[in-house]
Amino acid sequence: MNLFGVILRVRWRVFPPLRFTVASISLGFICLVGASSARADNTNLSQFITYTNDVDPELPLSVHVVRVDYAHPDVRFCTTLGGGSTMGMGIVSDQIKSLSPTLGQPLAAVNGDFYDKSKDYPVRPRDVQIRQGELVTQPAGHSSFWIDAHGRPQMANIQSRFRVVWPDGKTTRFGLNVPRQDDAAVVYTAALGGSTRTKGGVEYVLEPTQADGLPLRVGRGHEMRVRAVHTAGNHALDTQTVVLSIGPALASTVPALAAGATLHLITETVPDMSGSEVAIGGGPALLEDGKPMEWKGWVQVRHPRTALGWNQRYLYLVQVDGRQLDVSLGMTFPELAAYMLKLGCTEAMNFDGGGSATMWAFGSVQNSPSEGQERPSPNSLVVVKKPAATK
Repeated sequence: MNLFGVILRVRWRVFPPLRFTVASISLGFICLVGASSARADNTNLSQFITYTNDVDPELPLSVHVVRVDYAHPDVRFCTTLGGGSTMGMGIVSDQIKSLSPTLGQPLAAVNGDFYDKSKDYPVRPRDVQIRQGELVTQPAGHSSFWIDAHGRPQMANIQSRFRVVWPDGKTTRFGLNVPRQDDAAVVYTAALGGSTRTKGGVEYVLEPTQADGLPLRVGRGHEMRVRAVHTAGNHALDTQTVVLSIGPALASTVPALAAGATLHLITETVPDMSGSEVAIGGGPALLEDGKPMEWKGWVQVRHPRTALGWNQRYLYLVQVDGRQLDVSLGMTFPELAAYMLKLGCTEAMNFDGGGSATMWAFGSVQNSPSEGQERPSPNSLVVVKKPAATK
């Protein structure tokens, strides 16, 4: 084991009604490693990642902050799914265990997006997610975070322009891994689970015509070949194909295809996310261009919070404990925005909070979950130290 200390000293005041002094805390982190060479590498972690627990015992308030030099060559960001390789609900600690060792050493993580609560798709992340380059869910218009092809953090309310280009050149909009309405088209991938969970309509089993055709990636055209056609719905899913499901009310208005036909799936977004390897949804936005958002008409209540922010050098994972009179009361959105601004963020956004709010760092959960233990969530954002071979 390698034990090292990280110290972050900050003092400030946040506007009323929240006024507090942030305590300076020195914490030792235990990182589990398996070889002497890895132990030597870990002595350099403080060069690009630090963790602190800022405490005001009078309010009370407890805030957990991980700061990352996101342009450092050792740093990688990943997203996870609650079900491991498929959608589901899982605690952050278990989601981290699902990461492939080839990605590197997980250093810190927070819970991510909210999730849909529909009957047949109850654990689907609410907005866009890209997991190790794989497009898992579609943009839905909420504030979302991604890292662009140049390695820069981005935030926007992303709009989907996903569409099928049929052999005759006509186009049809499609959703990705969402409930299919009778008048809609949806593409389903293995990330959803075992089957499409649809009823009726027409389902085209599609295989890529090119070696790099799967998994689906954002901002690309994917040429696909029809392997089979089914009309019963609820077709099985696997990693070698995707299923284009056409609702019964739409089926008569689009071309009827036979096995062997080719079409294109276009995964365009606005703004353009081409080349992104990682994205995750959340919301609302807290800061834009260094200015807090306006909160007129919002009822502001203190709750546990999870947030993400950044500036031109550092990215911050922030978790605020709450709903615990003897530990921490939590923050409102304006208070959280002010906190992110004081950290030095110019951009910031909220993630799912409440009982889901979780900060995992250097091998264990660091915060005090409001329900006494970790609560499952649909996905998480993870900071990873790259393996030496990929630097």
